[in-house]
Amino acid sequence: MTFSLVARSADGRLHGVAVASKFLAAGALVPAAAAEVGALATQAHVNLAYRPQGLTLLRTGVAAADVVAGLIAADPEREHRQLGVVGATGAGASWTGPACHQWAGGRTGDGWAAQGNVLTGPEVVDALGEAWLTGAALPFSERLVAALRAGDEAGGDRRGRQSAGLLVVERGGGYGGTSDVVVDLRVDDHPDPVAELGRLLTVHTMLFGRPDPATLLDLSGAVAAEVAALLGALGHPVHGDGTEAALISWAGLENLEERLVPGRIDPVVLTHLRGVAPHVPAPRAAS
Repeated sequence: MTFSLVARSADGRLHGVAVASKFLAAGALVPAAAAEVGALATQAHVNLAYRPQGLTLLRTGVAAADVVAGLIAADPEREHRQLGVVGATGAGASWTGPACHQWAGGRTGDGWAAQGNVLTGPEVVDALGEAWLTGAALPFSERLVAALRAGDEAGGDRRGRQSAGLLVVERGGGYGGTSDVVVDLRVDDHPDPVAELGRLLTVHTMLFGRPDPATLLDLSGAVAAEVAALLGALGHPVHGDGTEAALISWAGLENLEERLVPGRIDPVVLTHLRGVAPHVPAPRAAS
């Protein structure tokens, strides 16, 4: 009772799953992914064993289509299952058991698989696939959510809306570089879960996105003076040349530590600082 997209980035570094359903906390059940290995979605009559078993097969180099074939061959309830799989290379694969509630089906391509059941019609899966294919300019996580939104707008789950989820992995891409989980967001029970998932991703990107080196500003001169004034207005006074120390202290409280760069400031951080600080006059240039 769900629709999902399983996908791999063009460079193979990222794998992810986006899912929505008229089902409580679908994001806690449907997706599984491992960095540089692959990703899968188990849905309809969910078989949670598919998640570790499927990733184990992908780790050994088994192609996505053969992973699907192997999982369903060993499952006496396969007629009630739906499954999408993407590996480290090659085309995605999808299975829809003949006993899944209609409309049910899937569509696949190089590095992606879209599938759904209890949908308003095939236009939902078509919209997922088309949005994925035309969204290559978007960041990977945003591209997944955009595809999910397209499926939702095309009709989605014919019973209504309740939950959505997004799981994205990349080697060393998680918080502080200490895990592979880049994004793990879930909307468990909401009247408009896909929109809420998009909002959460925006917040997540602001807090935990990696700074763009091309946009970083030197923390010196007028920039440093403005930052010091803003921090002072927020109760983080700068002593001497300690602007950076005060910025680090404040950023930690704001959960922006992933965007800190020694000697420089991310414009995303500066914009947020300007937004939360009381108004202070811009520092005057030296005459």
